[in-house]
Amino acid sequence: METPTPGAHLSDGVITLTPLGPDDASAHLAGEDEQLIRWLSGGPGTPEGVAAYVRHCAGQWADGGSLRAFGVRVDGGRTLAGTIDLRFAAEGLTPGQVNVAYGLYPAWRGRGLATRAVLLVCGYAAAAGARAAVIQVEPGNAASVAVARRAGFAPGGQRFADDGTLFDRYVRELG
Repeated sequence: METPTPGAHLSDGVITLTPLGPDDASAHLAGEDEQLIRWLSGGPGTPEGVAAYVRHCAGQWADGGSLRAFGVRVDGGRTLAGTIDLRFAAEGLTPGQVNVAYGLYPAWRGRGLATRAVLLVCGYAAAAGARAAVIQVEPGNAASVAVARRAGFAPGGQRFADDGTLFDRYVRELG
């Protein structure tokens, strides 16, 4: 699979996606709320934990790893509104599939920004050689289901993760 440039900068004129990096740690921690904890991270972040995670993300970009973590930015790229990750290798994926996971901070929800971010990363994933994008959502997460559907994903069955968590899968074929 071809790896697009680590300096990836994606924009649709409303949002900008750039690689998540160490300068984003404090804004990410400040944006965390109960919904992000419940549906995405599984536990409250700490300054040390978030700093370690964004360093890991930067390392994945630098080393051409399977994770591509983007900051979702607004205000001309000045404000971090959330994150979106692509994983080119993850539990439950088949070759050619990429997992998409996203979360916006409370002040930025309900504006269509997550859908925009998903559409941008789908284009990036297709350029990198992925044939299909997969969003795995816990059944109670209606907001993420709505994002998946608005971005053109179709129901693709259910699966249990190794830890026993049930996920509804949404799949979109990429060009």
